[in-house]
Amino acid sequence: MTSDDRGSTSLSADEEPRSSRSGGEGVKKNGKPRRKQLPLWQETILLLGVALILAIVIKTFFVQAFYIPSESMVPTLEVGDRVFVSKFMFDGGDIARGDVIVFENPNAAELPDRSGISSVLHWLGEGVGLAQPENEDFIKRVIALPGETIEIRHDVVYIDGEPLDEPYLTQAAKDATGEYGPKTVPDGELFVMGDNRGNSADSRYGLGTVPLDKVIGKAFVLIWPPSHIGGIG
Repeated sequence: MTSDDRGSTSLSADEEPRSSRSGGEGVKKNGKPRRKQLPLWQETILLLGVALILAIVIKTFFVQAFYIPSESMVPTLEVGDRVFVSKFMFDGGDIARGDVIVFENPNAAELPDRSGISSVLHWLGEGVGLAQPENEDFIKRVIALPGETIEIRHDVVYIDGEPLDEPYLTQAAKDATGEYGPKTVPDGELFVMGDNRGNSADSRYGLGTVPLDKVIGKAFVLIWPPSHIGGIG
């Protein structure tokens, strides 16, 4: 050890701190402890656990993917398409006429028994659009809101006596809209129809109006197949 003229002390090459020598364990050269690295299998399990938690949170509160199983929304949505449905901060006041919504079957059947693991895997598969819900969910377009009166005369939809402009319909769909009403939509419920009017079980028929508490969210973007990717109008 040597001292300079100002009284400071310096270390010679032979007097390095023991913690910085190659024999020191668990300490880096900057003096911070080394983080103990987990075995690969433990890291894999940890990452899978984090991914599972994120998937649950996203599916429950933010966005869910849905598979289109029928032709009821053709040409807007084709069979086999997958859409993202927004659930973020969703409530009944967010719904507007013309929105495409996904909702639970109002007449749901009793679910089959599943093991805990099987239920979780199926639930996650629904969330990414790889599995269909055990009770079929529906996707339709909102036509009339709570308290409004809907009537269909000669294939034209009237809301509170005013004709509804429906640019999303093909001419064939317009010609298959039929006759209905007049009927006032109950409070807390929605009147919905498919864009494929000639092939849609909707509020005109057995489905009836849809309670707001059955609505899962709004479909806002088509994500599959790549040739169909885009917004939903």
